[in-house]
Amino acid sequence: MDETPLLVGIDVGTTKVCALIAETDEGGEPRILGVGIEPARGMRKGVVVDVEQASQAIATAVDKAQRSAGYEIGAAFVSLAGSHIASVNSRGVVGIGGGSHGIEQDDVDRALDAAQAIAIPHGREVLHVIPRGFTVDGQDGIRQPLGMHGFRLEVEAHIITAATTSVQNLTKCVEASGVQVEAYVLNPLASAEVTLTDTEKEMGVVVCDIGGGTTDLAIYIDGNVWHTMVLSVGGNHLTSDIAHGLRLPADMAERIKIDYGHAWAADVATTEVFTMKPFGEDKPLQVARADLATIIEARVEEIFNLIVQEIKRTGYDGLLPAGVVLTGGTSQLPGIRKVASDVLNLPCRMAAPQNLQGLVDKLVGPAYSTSVGLLHWAQRESTAAGPRSGKKKKSGSRIISMDLNKGLDILKRLLP
Repeated sequence: MDETPLLVGIDVGTTKVCALIAETDEGGEPRILGVGIEPARGMRKGVVVDVEQASQAIATAVDKAQRSAGYEIGAAFVSLAGSHIASVNSRGVVGIGGGSHGIEQDDVDRALDAAQAIAIPHGREVLHVIPRGFTVDGQDGIRQPLGMHGFRLEVEAHIITAATTSVQNLTKCVEASGVQVEAYVLNPLASAEVTLTDTEKEMGVVVCDIGGGTTDLAIYIDGNVWHTMVLSVGGNHLTSDIAHGLRLPADMAERIKIDYGHAWAADVATTEVFTMKPFGEDKPLQVARADLATIIEARVEEIFNLIVQEIKRTGYDGLLPAGVVLTGGTSQLPGIRKVASDVLNLPCRMAAPQNLQGLVDKLVGPAYSTSVGLLHWAQRESTAAGPRSGKKKKSGSRIISMDLNKGLDILKRLLP
């Protein structure tokens, strides 16, 4: 079979699973070949709560992506979120030989390893080790020490950890689709790949990815990640508030949120109404849209107040002149930008993936920032390590059918 270098990302969220397959174009940018989107099942607040349901949703999304791309995939970069995510800043120091070649990559790797030599609690594993800056013989503020001469190399790193059991459960679900996990990428880091500008990262900015089950934050200062955080609140909480406040089934509350929702009640005319049928009523009732907006605004304010508390806790609140960049599916809610600016007291803009190439009709909007960002992350990693190859399908439906049977066999072996 023909083999083609591929970039593959699987965004496993609380509300949807999105699998993307891409190749690298002549300009070094991902060109999307296959898209597979499936409503998420078995996920809650970013973590697996039902292995069988989550495995089936992921397998379906992967199958759709393979069908549309015409390629089989073997490994993928996978998004990760959830309240189990934690981060800490650490320093590592090593001695260097001071040879004629200066500092080499091995020296940097040893310094990063030293930074990881912290007391990581039992049941947790390192997800990312991100250098924030280097110091050589007391000279700080160094971004790239390779080739420099000195005798002492120090690195300040941002270390992100995850609960081992949560990672293992998600790995089990992904591998049930016949795909190996190349690496996990924290949601806001993937989103930042396609939503933040280099200038914003240099000046100081927060990317805020508001999804269905979680709100994911990453603070960038001086071009590097300084802090990350996952809050266990998102768009599903808005839906739940609407369902309870208006006495509706959850699916109807979700539709009303999408069709009539507004996060800034002052912008909603008092004359605007919509029709719904709550529990216990035989006939549909008219409800003022302003009443719906009041319910939504209260929860959205709470989300941004939690973000304010987190930013102040880090001590970086005075280092963010570029403000906040909102992305994620819930950021599409009308009026949410006004609430963010009002509560955070920072500049605020909305962001979604731009300049997409290939099969992109389904990927318009901030809900797919993480999905597309995974491809850019994979592109950067493949440049350093060499790209993965995918096998071209000879006859779509026949080979796909065989793949599904293989996937079902794998699923049966993995499930208890």
